Amino acid sequence: MKKRTTKIINTTKILLLIAAVVCLQKVNIVSANDKLSNENLNKTIDLTAMAVKLNEIQMADILYPLDTFTGDLTGYGAHCKLCSGYLGCTGQYVGDGTTTYNDEVYGNVRIVASSKNLPCGSVIKFDAGYISDEPIFAIVLDRGVLGNDIDLLVPSEEYAIKHVGRHKITYDVLRFGWKRDAK
Repeated sequence: MKKRTTKIINTTKILLLIAAVVCLQKVNIVSANDKLSNENLNKTIDLTAMAVKLNEIQMADILYPLDTFTGDLTGYGAHCKLCSGYLGCTGQYVGDGTTTYNDEVYGNVRIVASSKNLPCGSVIKFDAGYISDEPIFAIVLDRGVLGNDIDLLVPSEEYAIKHVGRHKITYDVLRFGWKRDAK
């Protein structure tokens, strides 16, 4: 009889152990379902975080265009009929033949005049194979044109007529104003 009681107790222990394992598995199944729904939430958060990070990376890339415009490219000399020889944005004198500006971020860039569509200090990039084989980087330091047109500062009016003329171009804005912010 003692053997039988011990056998019943041992069997009961095993059954209780099996019941406990089954209960724990059911608890884990609930946790797994919760995790699945939370995982979906985390994926949404991760996509948002990824979009924010991608935007940060793009803003850090100084060559990533913030916007693109199409307009006419013309040239002008510092001594044109309506020009004073001084830049409208900085007051710098360019009548001495200066056609470039040393920007702390973009280095040595060409000087252009723009309308107020582009704030002073804006940096643009455009291709003009008839002027240069390389893309031209320029900074807006002067005013006096309309709309999306760009006027490239060159050594003289004769040079402007002979080498620049008037051409339709598409240009990328790499910086709006003096800070790289989206418009």
